[in-house]
Amino acid sequence: MRLSRSLVPTLKETPAEAQIASHRLMLRAGLVRQTSAGIYAWLPAGYRVLQNIAQIVREEQDASGAQEVLMPTLQSADLWRQSGRYDGYGAEMLRIKDRHDREMLYGPTNEEMITDLFRQSAKSYRQLPQNLYHIQWKFRDEVRPRFGVMRGREFLMKDAYSFDLDQAGAVIAYRKMMLAYMRTFRRLGVQAIPMAADTGPIGGDLSHEFIILAPTGESQVYYDAAFETIDTSPSAFSFNSEADLERFAALMTTPYAATDEKHDEAAWAKVANKREGRGIEVGHIFYFGTKYSEPMGLKVAGPDGSLVVPHMGSYGIGVSRLVGALIEANHDDAGIIWADAVAPWKATILNLKMGDATCDGMCEDIYAKLKGNALYDDRDERGGVKFNDADLMGHPWQIIVGPRGAAKGMVELKRRATGERVELSVEDALSRIG
Repeated sequence: MRLSRSLVPTLKETPAEAQIASHRLMLRAGLVRQTSAGIYAWLPAGYRVLQNIAQIVREEQDASGAQEVLMPTLQSADLWRQSGRYDGYGAEMLRIKDRHDREMLYGPTNEEMITDLFRQSAKSYRQLPQNLYHIQWKFRDEVRPRFGVMRGREFLMKDAYSFDLDQAGAVIAYRKMMLAYMRTFRRLGVQAIPMAADTGPIGGDLSHEFIILAPTGESQVYYDAAFETIDTSPSAFSFNSEADLERFAALMTTPYAATDEKHDEAAWAKVANKREGRGIEVGHIFYFGTKYSEPMGLKVAGPDGSLVVPHMGSYGIGVSRLVGALIEANHDDAGIIWADAVAPWKATILNLKMGDATCDGMCEDIYAKLKGNALYDDRDERGGVKFNDADLMGHPWQIIVGPRGAAKGMVELKRRATGERVELSVEDALSRIG
């Protein structure tokens, strides 16, 4: 993409409404713009980040055996009355009526809808286990939306739902999701700690929230340093081995980990290698048994022919929230520092002398070779402006093309995360970027 022809409206000044680093930087780097309280439009650079995160989430869900579906954003109030949640959910639910005076709602979550879809299709225990997920927009009418996409009203969520014949099977599904989540966050370039959590309005009696570490996080967290060395790679644990999953679950739940709300000073005193800091919740998993399947009449024929109520779990990752959380965890005074896997572009090409035939030709050649993985800053601007915007937008690599270097067939390559700058040939620079 050529910056001179792109909608990437960077800002020099911080908007007054932005209170935290991620909100400030998302506005200044031209990733989003607010359209109403707690609701944001995603501009080209921000949308690319959102898509990259969603794709990593999708790949790890698929690897775990989950199947992708797509459910509607609008749901019937009748479904929620069947589960008993419609009246109890609270003012965060956006309730509406269609032109035929039917009561509807803009979905904040999808337990009822997926249960209804499954009861229409599943008749036998042979169709279990199943895990279905989608990546869909949700709406919760927050009384005080704030902190940009970290606590907005409309947000993109990955929510998955498992169906098993009994509790033992549901626990296996739960462990698979925990492993998928840990692999997801590692690929996103952040350390995540699973912590036992309250179930809230979702319900159930087994729940973990996933906290990523960030200096500006909303919660104080305490955890054992053992979490930092656990290998969650496919070579260490298999989704298809119950023994592996049991061993993994033990590693994840034995070391101490708690937010300030559940912190136990007596237990904390026994931890040999203490770590503490601030954290942001980016995922939550629940096992809730028959909380939804029983009142909604979901039954399948069991092995002996008798009817069995399947056990369920749900598993959420805040995809749009992750954009803000990753920035909170990885930024400096100059701007965002994207991990390679989620950056909108792998590199930016900075032409320091537009109109110079050698510079222009070299930049065009590099741009073509990067095949859509670069943002070419071809604006008629001073070098300082280009450098500042490149740091602000957080591209992992900056390819700097100036007349002196270009005359020698050389470019300067800067790594955003470390600030390291080296002079290289075009071929060597491209090989480093990969």
